Amino acid sequence: MLPLSIVDAPDVVAMAESPAVALRRKPGASIRVAVQELAEKRGSGLVSAGSTGATVMAAYSGLGLLHGVDRPALATTIPTRQQPAVLLDAGANAECRPGHLLQFAVMGAVYAQVALGVQDPRVGLLSIGEEETKGNELTREAHRLLKAAPVRFLGNVEARDVYSGVADVIVCDGFTGNVALKISESLVEMVEALLGDELSGTFSASVGYLLSQRAFRRCRRRVDYSESGGAPLLGVGGVVIVGHGRSSAKAIRNAILLSDRFSRERLVERLEKGLAGIGDRVVIAFVFPGQGSQKVGMGRALAESFPECRAVFDEADAALGESLSGLCFDGPKIGSC
Repeated sequence: MLPLSIVDAPDVVAMAESPAVALRRKPGASIRVAVQELAEKRGSGLVSAGSTGATVMAAYSGLGLLHGVDRPALATTIPTRQQPAVLLDAGANAECRPGHLLQFAVMGAVYAQVALGVQDPRVGLLSIGEEETKGNELTREAHRLLKAAPVRFLGNVEARDVYSGVADVIVCDGFTGNVALKISESLVEMVEALLGDELSGTFSASVGYLLSQRAFRRCRRRVDYSESGGAPLLGVGGVVIVGHGRSSAKAIRNAILLSDRFSRERLVERLEKGLAGIGDRVVIAFVFPGQGSQKVGMGRALAESFPECRAVFDEADAALGESLSGLCFDGPKIGSC
């Protein structure tokens, strides 16, 4: 029997709620209570299949970031034609800077060593072309940083090569990674449905399916997200596994086993050691001028680029009962002043 205990957590963060507002208004939210238990060493790992945004924000505020990390990243294991690979960020950060992708690459390489047993992981940067001049400003600058990073950097990787096995670690911003991941999940489901239709269409196809069931089961396991359990949130001061919103009992079981394994293999400490090779974190302070220089749109770029800034605007909107963010970003409505 496992040594289980039940901790009271009367509140929950709904999927449609603003994570920042919900976490501040609900001190008894289950994810906030779970993070506190982990921070106070009453647990060795945390598994959540709830709101990803709430999990990331609760872990960020309750566990802190490792030295050298500005943003945590979700690292998901994906199948390839050779061996599994790591894709990150898979959805923790919709907006990223080049320095964040550098940190993701280092954390992803360490994670590939621990989770996949790859001694010298090959790191690729997801872009629209192999040439380093291809892509947008983010990928071009990230490419420059990664060439000097303490990782085995292969260069850019196109989307068509993600599942080829050419790279052990594939780095991208969270928006791109999440879209790529969900398109892949949808494609797997569609292929399975099409195969089911074709294999049940005729008697000979049904016989062929019966003879090939073992191969189909092996293939299904290779692409089934529940086999891995979930994606670790790398960069925070504790083992946190984020599961799929529709996780099955099998997925939750494997996520718990994964968190136990990473705790025993000291993943967090190994990440911290790997990050020491890229120097100290750069701390940026924003200095604002006084009255008289305000303008419509002020604060929008900060809110869109930094979850912390967005959280401040959300909190202010909730406290006032009106949209202060809308006033700052879009100006007053005609007739309201």
